[in-house]
Amino acid sequence: MEDKVQIIGKNMDQIIKNIFQMTKTIAVVGLSPNPVRSSNHVASYLKHQGYQIIPVYPRLDQDILGEKVYKELKNIPCKVDTVVIFRKAKYTPELVEQAFQIEAKAAWLQEGIVSRQAEKIASDKGLLFVMDRCMLKEHLKYS
Repeated sequence: MEDKVQIIGKNMDQIIKNIFQMTKTIAVVGLSPNPVRSSNHVASYLKHQGYQIIPVYPRLDQDILGEKVYKELKNIPCKVDTVVIFRKAKYTPELVEQAFQIEAKAAWLQEGIVSRQAEKIASDKGLLFVMDRCMLKEHLKYS
C-alpha cells in the first residue's frame, strides 16, 4: 500500500492547479521588505497577478508592498486561503499548524524548504501541501 507522501507526489500538478484556482488571499510568512529578496519578488509578482497579499514578518511594524504587516498568522483579521512560507525548515511544522488553526486551505513551502514533519502535519490536518517549489515559477507554468 502506498503512503500519503507518495500519493501526494503523483498528484502534485493537480494539487498546485487546485491551489491556484481556489486561492484569492495569500499570507506570505517571512516576506522581506528588501526588494532584492526572493520573498519580496515572488509576493510582488503574485500581487500583480491579482492575489491579495498579506505580509507576515515578526520583526516589522511597517507596510510591505503597500500592505499592512502582521507579526503572526493568528493576527490576520480576514480569511486566508493559502499560507506561503519563506522561513527555515525548522520553523515550518509550527507554521503549518498555525495555517490549519486560521483555517487556510493550503500551505506552501517555497523552493529550497523541505520538512517531512510539516508535510505530515498538513496531511493529518487535510491541508493541500506543496514544498520545495517556487510559487512564482509554478504560477507561470500553469497560467
